[in-house]
Amino acid sequence: MERYGEKEPGKRLKKLIGPFLLRRTKSQVLEELPPRTEIVLHVEMSPEESAFYEVLRQQAVQQIEQTDGPIEQKNFRILAELMRLRRACCNSRLVMPESLIPSTKLALFHKVSEELLENRHKVLVFSQFVDHLTILRQSLDQRGVAYQYLDGSTPPKERKRRVDAFQAGEGDIFLISLKAGGLGINLTAADYVIHMDPWWNPAVEDQASDRAHRIGQMRPVTIYRLVTKGTIEEKIVDLHRHKRDLADGLLEGGEMSARMSAEDLLRLIREEG
Repeated sequence: MERYGEKEPGKRLKKLIGPFLLRRTKSQVLEELPPRTEIVLHVEMSPEESAFYEVLRQQAVQQIEQTDGPIEQKNFRILAELMRLRRACCNSRLVMPESLIPSTKLALFHKVSEELLENRHKVLVFSQFVDHLTILRQSLDQRGVAYQYLDGSTPPKERKRRVDAFQAGEGDIFLISLKAGGLGINLTAADYVIHMDPWWNPAVEDQASDRAHRIGQMRPVTIYRLVTKGTIEEKIVDLHRHKRDLADGLLEGGEMSARMSAEDLLRLIREEG
């Protein structure tokens, strides 16, 4: 249904499940929460970055086509090449550590975070790539910005200590790996959230953003998504929109994450931005 864009099956499914569902959205249940605004910040690659990305994309297509077997058996290779492209959208050093190409996404992060800190805001920063967070840490250290940090390797006691410290005012930025910090923590000291790279399932990002937008939050929350133009990142965000539209039609705002076929994934690589 999602893959072929068919609307009639969705209407029939909604009619069938309707009598068995009583769903309330977060905004309906928690009316006291302040407003939440989501903004996509488009990152324009430099000519050097664009050329680097395009070489990777063409190499990916070539590597996949040279892999023996039917398309379904190439799934692992396709996913690996998609991962390389997604990492290249963040910083060329995530694909080629010795690269000297400046990252426009890192530059935009500098600009946005400096403006927020100048206006006394506190910020949660999420990335799915721990080595991307490492680059951000190095940048913040060079600028002398106080921050907290959490990823999947952080022990539970240390995790709690860092969360409590941030809530108490120690650090203006909290760098968090998406999967490690997406659930179970309260970070209402922050009123801004920055997603450095889009994840396939928008519900995962929503849960991460809810670390700030939850009971106890007294200020409006703004969520920035940094998306690199003309790349796989834009295609992932388009998929987000489609998944949310489909879910809205069935459950009025529920979650849905259908598995994409190998052919669908390959199409994301073959099609130029």
